[in-house]
Amino acid sequence: MNEKKNTLEKEFIESDPEGHLFCRLPLAPDENRVQPPKLYEITWRIFRIMAEFVEGFQFLSESSREVTFFGSARLKKSHRWYKEAEKLGKMLAQCGFTVITGGGPGIMEAGNKGAKAGGGVSIGLNIQLPTEQRINPYVTKGRGFHYFFTRKVMLAASAQAYVYFPGGFGTLDEFFEIVTLIQTGKMQRIPVVCVGKEFWSGLFEWSQKVQLDQLKVISAKDMDLFHLVDTAQEAFDLISTSSDRSFF
Repeated sequence: MNEKKNTLEKEFIESDPEGHLFCRLPLAPDENRVQPPKLYEITWRIFRIMAEFVEGFQFLSESSREVTFFGSARLKKSHRWYKEAEKLGKMLAQCGFTVITGGGPGIMEAGNKGAKAGGGVSIGLNIQLPTEQRINPYVTKGRGFHYFFTRKVMLAASAQAYVYFPGGFGTLDEFFEIVTLIQTGKMQRIPVVCVGKEFWSGLFEWSQKVQLDQLKVISAKDMDLFHLVDTAQEAFDLISTSSDRSFF
């Protein structure tokens, strides 16, 4: 054991000119190291990112009165929130709104299904994955993206209301990003509607008790940046009176 310890000290313990000891970490063999991308690869990646933004904004410029749906891709057609999302999509479409989703299954499919049934524009902004997330059959206008972050910008770009149904980490990430943009004045104040009191109440109670009352890391007015409802009808009542989006 002592011989092994001495060998390790000789290999990885060094000293600087002033006699301070430090540990030199062993390097992985060259064949196992992740090589940084070449400059030309970075350049072409930037061009691809720019192209996705340009094409995405051009695509969205053809629509108006958009409402973006967020929520889990895993909820089945028999689930209550799938049915509520479908109902809301149909109500909005019949009122002249364009429904935008991520184009996948679950809540996204439900929103698109309702919009199509209501005779409206049903948009899907899909992500291209190695396992291939197929765009759902209820999308009437679709666009695919290679990068998650460019797709995320497009989902947030022009909607005059955002609807959040129960979902996973991605749904929470998208919720907090929009709320932060409104909180910091980077986006105008528009309806942010969370559907499902049983799902969302615990999070908002934590924000109230811990973030606001205990730590005071948010302001009381920040709790008014979103609405909590339990039905498609309640969500529709909030969204139907919203103003057109004037800036991004």
